[in-house]
Amino acid sequence: MKVTDTIKYVGVDDTTIDLFESQYPMEEGISYNSYVILDDKIAIMDTVDRRGSEEWLKNVREVLEGRQPDYLVVDHLEPDHSGTIGALAEAYPDIKIYCSAKAKGMLPNFFDIDESRITGVAEGDTLSLGSHTLQFFMAPMVHWPEVMVTYEKSEKVLFSADGFGTFGAIQNNVPWEQEASHYYLNIVGKYGASVQALLKKAATLDIKTICPLHGPVLTGDLTPYIEKYDLWSSYKPEFHGVLVCYASVHGHTKEAALRFAEELEAAGEKVKTLDLTREHVSEAVEKCFQYDRIVLASVTYDGALFPAMEDLLYHLEIKNFQNRKFGLIENGSWGPIAAKKMREHLEAMKDITICDTVVTIKTRRKPSDQPAFEALLKEIRG
Repeated sequence: MKVTDTIKYVGVDDTTIDLFESQYPMEEGISYNSYVILDDKIAIMDTVDRRGSEEWLKNVREVLEGRQPDYLVVDHLEPDHSGTIGALAEAYPDIKIYCSAKAKGMLPNFFDIDESRITGVAEGDTLSLGSHTLQFFMAPMVHWPEVMVTYEKSEKVLFSADGFGTFGAIQNNVPWEQEASHYYLNIVGKYGASVQALLKKAATLDIKTICPLHGPVLTGDLTPYIEKYDLWSSYKPEFHGVLVCYASVHGHTKEAALRFAEELEAAGEKVKTLDLTREHVSEAVEKCFQYDRIVLASVTYDGALFPAMEDLLYHLEIKNFQNRKFGLIENGSWGPIAAKKMREHLEAMKDITICDTVVTIKTRRKPSDQPAFEALLKEIRG
């Protein structure tokens, strides 16, 4: 597959992986992207995960057609992109590695490669291949400290590391926004300020094509992709609506939450419900980032939160979740304490508003609970 006449795609699809980073279910697989720029000098742009090393090396050899590569540019050292650096360095002993200064210091953690073969570059440095010129821009904490992106000046291509990447194997043609949202909000979402800094650098460049390390190559009108990244990295919600997340043991909390969702809809709200015991936590994290208001409903369990709710709130905390409004519903047959525990998590987050009204039910929702639900409905809508 070619990006342009002189820039070739040599990445691989992984359709057998079950969990990416040992935690994210991969129903549509994932791609490990890599590119070769053919010129007087040849540059390979990143490698792939060890899972795809054999196919990748075959792809590289086919594109090279017997020529020797001069440079390997490493934009990101995470193992799903750097896993085959060692094999490449062994196969082509004259190849030179270009990476950020931070990556140069980290590279020995991964591979034993002679330091004389490695050049650490700084912001704005360039590398001429002939008619192509690579320019390097640092992108620390998008989403590792050593990350950089590379801009090819003549064909106006941005090699964006994990930026603009998606889950999903390329061959499966999964819509970009569907998988980009899930990928960004779970993998990169914590580092919004760093992404904003990178977007400002990118705005100074004339970019015609974006080549990420996961997912499809982006061409044509790039505005929609950039606008989404600007939105997500600003911690702004996509939807004006209420997400109702519930964690229920025997079904009573679920019934109360779903009935409240119906009441919200009857009041004219856009509502999405999520059973935290059935949905993977990464789906819940994505949905929480998307909605401007969230209602959490949890049963009390072992004097604390039910694990599914605890897991969601833990993940939101470590993802730097912020700038949302929450309503709380708790259940407990004799000693409800879930709301207190949920509040403790939420108060550790930034710019979180918690409704004053907390609804407490004892085992099941009863007519006497209706005033509290009505008060919460009014407050979450206010």
